[in-house]
Amino acid sequence: MQCQNLSMQGTAASRPGLSPKLAVFIFLLGSSAVRADGPEDNLPDQVRPVPPSGIVVASEKSTSLNAGLEALRAKLDTLRASKQNKELIDAYLPDVEICHRAVHDALTYNEFFKEPEIAFAESLLETGQKRADALARGEVPWIRETGLVFRAYRSRIDGSAQPYGLEIPATYDFDHPRPTRLDFWFHGRGETLSEVAFLMQRSKGQGGKIRPEDAIILHPYGRYSNANKFAGEADLFEALSHAKRDYRIDENRILARGFSMGGAACWQFAVHYPGLWAAAQPGAGFSETPEFLRTFQGETLNATWWQKKLWRWYDATNWAVNLTNFPVIAYSGEIDRQKQAGDAMVAAAEKEGLRLVHLIGPETAHALHPETLAEIESRLASIASLGRNQVPDTVRFVTYTLRYPESHWLRVDGLKEHWEPGRIEASLVKPGRMTVRTSGLTSFSLHFKSGECPLDPLTSPVASVDEQDLTLPRPNSDRSWSACFQRDPSGTWRASETPFPIEGLVKRTGLQGPIDDAFTDAFLHVAPSGKPTHDLHGEWVHSERQRALREWRRQFRGDARATDDASLTAEQIRDHHLVLWGDPSANSALARILDRLPVTWNREELVVAGKSYDAAHHTLAMIYPNPENPARYVVLNSGFTYREYDYLNNARQTPKLPDWAVIDLRTPPGSQYPGKVVAAGFFDENWQFKRQPED
Repeated sequence: MQCQNLSMQGTAASRPGLSPKLAVFIFLLGSSAVRADGPEDNLPDQVRPVPPSGIVVASEKSTSLNAGLEALRAKLDTLRASKQNKELIDAYLPDVEICHRAVHDALTYNEFFKEPEIAFAESLLETGQKRADALARGEVPWIRETGLVFRAYRSRIDGSAQPYGLEIPATYDFDHPRPTRLDFWFHGRGETLSEVAFLMQRSKGQGGKIRPEDAIILHPYGRYSNANKFAGEADLFEALSHAKRDYRIDENRILARGFSMGGAACWQFAVHYPGLWAAAQPGAGFSETPEFLRTFQGETLNATWWQKKLWRWYDATNWAVNLTNFPVIAYSGEIDRQKQAGDAMVAAAEKEGLRLVHLIGPETAHALHPETLAEIESRLASIASLGRNQVPDTVRFVTYTLRYPESHWLRVDGLKEHWEPGRIEASLVKPGRMTVRTSGLTSFSLHFKSGECPLDPLTSPVASVDEQDLTLPRPNSDRSWSACFQRDPSGTWRASETPFPIEGLVKRTGLQGPIDDAFTDAFLHVAPSGKPTHDLHGEWVHSERQRALREWRRQFRGDARATDDASLTAEQIRDHHLVLWGDPSANSALARILDRLPVTWNREELVVAGKSYDAAHHTLAMIYPNPENPARYVVLNSGFTYREYDYLNNARQTPKLPDWAVIDLRTPPGSQYPGKVVAAGFFDENWQFKRQPED
């Protein structure tokens, strides 16, 4: 192989003179061709629906499908009520339930998009019947099938059955204890990728293939078409956890891979979870928001200051140093417009001193070139044979949010300021010394599991933290070891064998905002049952709450849990982030905690961050630790924050509101905002209002 430049663009497939006719493209685009988004998708006042309306289902087909749904529903009800094999039924009922939910939703919401999907829906109901009958007998034969197998898990976020696909190699031995390599494959954008369409792909093998030898391939649904962000991100870990019940997966040989929108997903998983992967192999897609939208979409960006700051959540270019912790191979077609994503990551990695391998399919547009794919598979096979480096001598890590706190044996526990870079580089200098350099951190910790710590167990190790030497306890005899570090207000580091106590409210992992973070774990919408102080507010709350429920199903493919303030239970408060709708007069749950929130809200005024707004036509969207359960959030008057305009391009699907926002209701909700945002900002690290850039 001849290298053409430092990004390793030459491949076995890039020999001079290769005819395009010989480059038989393998398209890997999920459920449909990637839409060539044009200027018409840059008009917020003319937004096409996503997903679109489906085709008409003939009346006889509709009648037949409804009859099949009713029969399967009866068997599901019987299984849920059964007192026999309860544990087995609870574990495997989602595998049956997804057959019902996929067909039900496609029929109910007009989401059959192609005629073959209707025929497949009939066979899907038959599969559901067979699985239900087997489960009633205490049997689950589908978990020992090879080839294409679809499964489903129960989502902790909203309780829905969520599908995923598996390719189980014919060589897989269900009875052998040896663990198996697993490759995640993230699908491309598919605006018509309903659950039926996805399950049809995963049953019939449509959409193209990667073919790692003797490996399980897991295809996340990713909760539709969001580039595996937000709830789509949680989907990966829930699907993996579910699959581990029945398949022996090698924790040290898990690879992240994807193409097109799936390439974008691969970039974000690679940089956010660098300690998990044996390797990552993203192709095309997008790796950041602003430049991609300017170059690919031709969009003139008018983002607010807080939206630009929140781009740092999913802009992989900002996190490029994390790619130094494991092997990465990027791919692009030579004439693909989305090659911009790989080029951007090459440039970002170069700034960190990393030569990022970027293989190029010659004369290839938005596709995988066959010979380049063969080169990729060969390289990944070699990497996978070695497995993940569990205890690297040096870990380099940057984070902008405690949502992503760790890599390998290093964990960030406190940031000086969220959405600004917190960096750390830690190196083991055997036998009894380590060096640590930090910036933007207030606390961090080092953790080695049993058998992992390489330090001398008879020597008290010394850590040089920002050139300050700290003597630490010796490792344990089982070679486990932990140490915690905290910077005091004077800038001096302290060390402890146990975590430092947390005093008061602080931003920490799982409790750091912004608003959209609440919708990545179990949440519950709480409607007001009382009368609002002002009619305009009541009308807006009703409309936006209904929209939040509707759009959760359309964009994240589940049924959001909901109740009202009068019915809210202590158990629900314990187990959920609460989304409280309304003003304090209308929602008793909000009124009950109002004096413990950092705002004033009465009939006349809404006071936020020291500024007063007329309560007659303003509302507050906010995320904050729930005073009745500080381990969970309370959200006021907001669902997930990106809207219809953002559905048109996955790079737009970023948070549109920060930790809090005051909204003027005299401007009606539109495709980008729930009204006129007159003030917005972030809380500080202690959940207090702070000065914002435009104050």
